[in-house]
Amino acid sequence: MDFDVFFSISQTPVDGFMPSEREMFENFFQQVEAADRLGFGVAWIAESHFSSQTQKSHAQPVVPHWEGEIGLNVDWLHLAHAIFARTERIEVGAAIMNILCNGGPIPAAEKLCYFLALHGLDPSEARRVHAGFAAGRFDFMNRVTGVVPRNAAEEAAGRVWKGKIFEQAAEIFVRLVQGETLDSSMLSETSFTRADFRSDEDWAKVQQAAGTTDDVVPVPPFWQFEATRIIPADVRRELVQLIIGSHDPKVQEKVNAWAPVQVFNLSITKPEIIDDTHRRMSAAYHADGGAWRRQYMPRTVFVFLNEEAGLTPEQRRDAARQEALAANEAYFKALTGTIDPSRIANAADNALVGTAEDVAAQILERFHPEDRLMLWFDFFNHDSDRVVRNMEAFMEKVAPIVRGGLQ
Repeated sequence: MDFDVFFSISQTPVDGFMPSEREMFENFFQQVEAADRLGFGVAWIAESHFSSQTQKSHAQPVVPHWEGEIGLNVDWLHLAHAIFARTERIEVGAAIMNILCNGGPIPAAEKLCYFLALHGLDPSEARRVHAGFAAGRFDFMNRVTGVVPRNAAEEAAGRVWKGKIFEQAAEIFVRLVQGETLDSSMLSETSFTRADFRSDEDWAKVQQAAGTTDDVVPVPPFWQFEATRIIPADVRRELVQLIIGSHDPKVQEKVNAWAPVQVFNLSITKPEIIDDTHRRMSAAYHADGGAWRRQYMPRTVFVFLNEEAGLTPEQRRDAARQEALAANEAYFKALTGTIDPSRIANAADNALVGTAEDVAAQILERFHPEDRLMLWFDFFNHDSDRVVRNMEAFMEKVAPIVRGGLQ
């Protein structure tokens, strides 16, 4: 079992206190340096764009209940340079980079390849970046940079349209990162069909908006471009691992036609979807990546661990439960409207809560021995010293119990 760590860098009030931007970044570097020292494998960094506080004034705010800023990191690769300069072993991942906004997949591919050119100048460099990419949960970031439906049919398709545009973007991004010379006429065809929609009524709305009764409504390429190749071109592609943030089986398998692309799962993904993804990817994973392994789908896990001094085990257990309840209540209230309520209602219990012994037992019970856990310690917690103590307690107390249990 592999242990990674996730950082949100979310500037939101907790118990009435909200750190300054400077304090947020100082806390982050304290924590990522501790993660490196403690032996976590990958530091996964959330990426966000533009002020979520300001977007509350929009005509259609996406996160109207969020206080503060969803995230302060706007460029995970820029941050990766700073992380590598301060650490010795830990690798860096994006969780995730939005390849729709800020110009779309072409500048996203260029940015990644340029990073690889610089990062790989030292021939002894072996630390990788893990480029998680997706369409972005918060649509205001896409809208403000021009990613909006182009016609009535796309408008009627709702979030299905976003999935189709992401399918196009993912193909462009992966193929350009792999070094292809590409133009938009070379892209796979994309379309709406009845299978994309939950009901006949939803599909009929799209057909009506398109002025057709055909079984297929084409979705032309969102990005129209002539022959394009990314430079620098001579980059060390072995220093990047691509990871797609989509649970659309078609898209997961499609991008693996061009490169080994692993898969993210949401923190609330149900076990049956996770198991089905492993089954499918065992057959679909690009041959250049070798055989598919469970570690290739990192699993996000909230951690509410209490090993604070001066408390009895029961007091630590109760304190951890209270911390978990308060954080989850604030989180789901803040994200009201961005997650399908049915997904929350059916979500797996994905928090690790309690003492070191409790948390170790929960890991052994819930997870496969070959899983990769992306552990989220800073969840609604601005006490950086406490976050570091929790990380230390995990690696010094929880991890040895888990590894002993697995043996």
